[in-house]
Amino acid sequence: MRAAAIFYVLAALFALSVPLLGIYPVFMMKLLCFAMFACAYNLLLGFSGMLSFGHAAFFGASAYATSWLATAHHWDAAPAILAGVLASTVLGLLVGVIAIRRRGIYFAMITLALAQLIYFVCLEAPFTGGENGLQGVPRGTLLGIVSLRSDVLFYYLVLAVFLAQYAFIRRVVQSPFGQVLKAIRENEPRAVSLGYDVNRYRLLAFVLSASLAGLAGSLKALVLGFATLSDVQQANSGEVILMTLLGGTGTFFGPVAGAAVVVTLQEYLSEIVGGWVTVIIGAVFVACVLTFRRGLVGTISALWRRG
Repeated sequence: MRAAAIFYVLAALFALSVPLLGIYPVFMMKLLCFAMFACAYNLLLGFSGMLSFGHAAFFGASAYATSWLATAHHWDAAPAILAGVLASTVLGLLVGVIAIRRRGIYFAMITLALAQLIYFVCLEAPFTGGENGLQGVPRGTLLGIVSLRSDVLFYYLVLAVFLAQYAFIRRVVQSPFGQVLKAIRENEPRAVSLGYDVNRYRLLAFVLSASLAGLAGSLKALVLGFATLSDVQQANSGEVILMTLLGGTGTFFGPVAGAAVVVTLQEYLSEIVGGWVTVIIGAVFVACVLTFRRGLVGTISALWRRG
């Protein structure tokens, strides 16, 4: 417990001092956005036991909604983000109602099929920009007062949102609702025998995960200034699964660590090895699966408890 507290203090000090360390703020904001995406997905996979192959649909739909409102209708940052989260929530509810009654691979395939439908809509809809996406998305201002053009200022805003989401997920998992989700994950028939409406809990977890994924997508669109088809592609869903498994499912900090590894490799190796960065990330994932089956954070935590 003391070691965990020290770790979080050191991590917080590092995050607060990023601009002073000469680290590019936009890179760190991108990392935080994908860490939020991975944490949202971990709520579904790690703590609820549901494997979704289509979570990029919520990430990308929110990014498109926020970008469209900010560019075409000149909405400010806060309402545009809230609208994006609302869009991902509604979409999560619609997908969840259809998929939630299935289990295992059937649930995963339904989410994949519906995500491909969302991808087709984003490709063909007139307001999404087609293959070019939406470019030049303005960051706007915070509550109409503070301009968000400064990368440093916007970094601290993204960091604050990330910390709030991280604390919220911890609170949800440690609440009675979260304990029921873990019980359903471990032994669903027993949860049913105890009188819990399993489908209702699963649906609520799915919608909550979709909403948080949408929040990450909206922030990412404002950070990078664009929303493209890569946000809703199946490859993006695969990457968030990779981040979660690499860091450790069912752990709080695991998805953050996984996102940090993947985003860092993509950012700095792509200029050196080009498309081979995908092969390298795949090799790292295979190596971790073979040697750290609980993920990086899960394995380190287990070794620490033994020691």
